[in-house]
Amino acid sequence: MSCCDETTARVPPTDLSRRTLLKGAAVIASVLPGAATAQGRSIKLAYCSQLLCGVPYEVARSAGHFKKHGLNVELVYTRGGSAAMQALVGNAVDYAATSLDVAITAFAKGAAIKRFAVTGRLPLFALVTAPKTADQIKDVGDLQGRTVAVSGLGNADHALTLYLLAEAKADASKVKFATMGVNLLEALRQGTIDAGLVQEPALTLLQRSGARVLVNAMNLDDARRYLGGAYEFMGVAVRAKEMNQRKDEMVMLTQALTDALKAMRGMNGGELIAALPKEMVTGLDTKEFGEIIVRHRDSLYPEAVDIDLAAANRVAQTLIVGGLLPPGASISGLHDTSIVKG
Repeated sequence: MSCCDETTARVPPTDLSRRTLLKGAAVIASVLPGAATAQGRSIKLAYCSQLLCGVPYEVARSAGHFKKHGLNVELVYTRGGSAAMQALVGNAVDYAATSLDVAITAFAKGAAIKRFAVTGRLPLFALVTAPKTADQIKDVGDLQGRTVAVSGLGNADHALTLYLLAEAKADASKVKFATMGVNLLEALRQGTIDAGLVQEPALTLLQRSGARVLVNAMNLDDARRYLGGAYEFMGVAVRAKEMNQRKDEMVMLTQALTDALKAMRGMNGGELIAALPKEMVTGLDTKEFGEIIVRHRDSLYPEAVDIDLAAANRVAQTLIVGGLLPPGASISGLHDTSIVKG
């Protein structure tokens, strides 16, 4: 599992008809009404419904970049990245946009997929202390003897923490991991745990409460310092057997997503929030969340969709250190760089 799992999905609460239920995959999903009514080549693209992951796809949809490049894209909102991948493998959709760890895990288990474009270059985690331990825990090495919360053992955030501990030459056996899902905010604020892996907007709220950020993997400077550089994240995969027949279509898709990524650089928080379906931002402080997207935008999202193989290998390495991949596992057959000419 990745950070984009069912607990972080914000699936629009639309009514599901028999036609929109995905068959052949263990998925609960929905499509927004009217999302596929324009002329153009029709395709279905599933993604995990995590807001920060989905911004480029929603901008491409709402600003007409898909249509401009001759595509009628039906965005399918699944409950997590694993569900999106299941939809692809199960022939329920044409493409799946997931975090790389989901694609690597599926590929390692034998899924015949190819990943050909990237829309996110950093994970959505930050390793932070509780406010009350901020003066005691000043770096990753200080986590020895402490309780660190992760969403679940074997999840991507757990693997990333193990990697950071190894890089800090800390003894992971001296760290107690508490599995608490992704809702760590109150436990950290109340000090019932010493540190944890959080996402936004929890990161912003904890910083206001006095928490110390040990590693912000959503910041490119921190990624370079602690991970060695960009850490390939959100991207698009297709069934390998359909690569040849879909090549022209895939080129159009990458061109539309490139246009969306470039457009995002000039959009303010309100404009970025407006690109998201209203059903997906219900209950959020949209002004604050817009500011959060702008704050992280230049680090999280690349300006082009070509695959960074070195960044992809960093992800694989953390999964190996975290025990989610066997030592020596190769992901070389997962990526295809022929569609996007970087």
